[in-house]
Amino acid sequence: MDRVAGKKRAGVYLYPQVESFDQRMMDVGDGHRIYVEQCGHPAGLPVVVLHGGPGGGCSPAMRRYFDPSVYRVILFDQRGCGRSRPHASVEANTTWHLVADIERIRAELGIDRWIVFGGSWGATLALIYAQTHPAAVMNMVLRGVFLMTEGELNWFYGGGAGAFWPDRWQKFAGVIPAAEQDNLIEAYHKRLFSGDVALETRFARSWTAWENALASIESDGITGDAPSDYARAFARLENHYFINRGFLETDGQILRDLAKLRDIPATIVQGRYDMICPPVSAWTLAQHWPRAGLRLIPSAGHALSEPGISAELVAVMDGLRG
Repeated sequence: MDRVAGKKRAGVYLYPQVESFDQRMMDVGDGHRIYVEQCGHPAGLPVVVLHGGPGGGCSPAMRRYFDPSVYRVILFDQRGCGRSRPHASVEANTTWHLVADIERIRAELGIDRWIVFGGSWGATLALIYAQTHPAAVMNMVLRGVFLMTEGELNWFYGGGAGAFWPDRWQKFAGVIPAAEQDNLIEAYHKRLFSGDVALETRFARSWTAWENALASIESDGITGDAPSDYARAFARLENHYFINRGFLETDGQILRDLAKLRDIPATIVQGRYDMICPPVSAWTLAQHWPRAGLRLIPSAGHALSEPGISAELVAVMDGLRG
């Protein structure tokens, strides 16, 4: 399919929406069942899409970056979010469970090697998966890189980003008593896992609103309330992963293990003005990964839907189709 046959959104040609040709609930053990779908060409070049969060879930819009006449696109909702069940559950829900789930999906779908496409937390998970199973990865496309480091968490939850968004920071931090504001991840954790669903939902919406407000360079900081089910799953899962520092052995583990990716080519697409995942992480990753190319997008923030980021991701995927 010619790319210009796609629908233009905000000056960017995206591929038309296509229906999935396969949807299933996959039992991955530990009481979890995850939603998995496939769309595009059933015999096409396989690409697995890893959504952000943790806890964000996949959406039909994520199908539109891939030529459906070329790619076999696999999307899934990670444990606890989207259509996966149990909803908002953090039991048996760690980075290593997710890595095992990705590998289970690959095996069950009969895929030898695939392209791994992920943004934000999805980029984190993509890197950890590839370091664990490098032979299964033929290429990587990463967006809005997050390396799951203490410095990145301190930036976003310790006041760094708040220096640029003091009004939104006041709303986010101000719902926590002053005595607990030195560790907002822990303070929110107490409330997100209080056992009181109404209280959890109220703080989940506050947690989610802080991130949503900073996602786009065009944002005016005004966000509506996210749906309660989505907000509660997103906030609980993200907080659970962050309070456990991504379940990694040590701070900086992804960079420490980068040699495991030496044979895998990659493209990193990064917004120059990303307030959630500052470009220094993408730049550092590219500096230490000879086969990775970095494309910094001017006048772009964090969101997948940023016009410059969308256009670059479509161009990258078009370039990989051979």
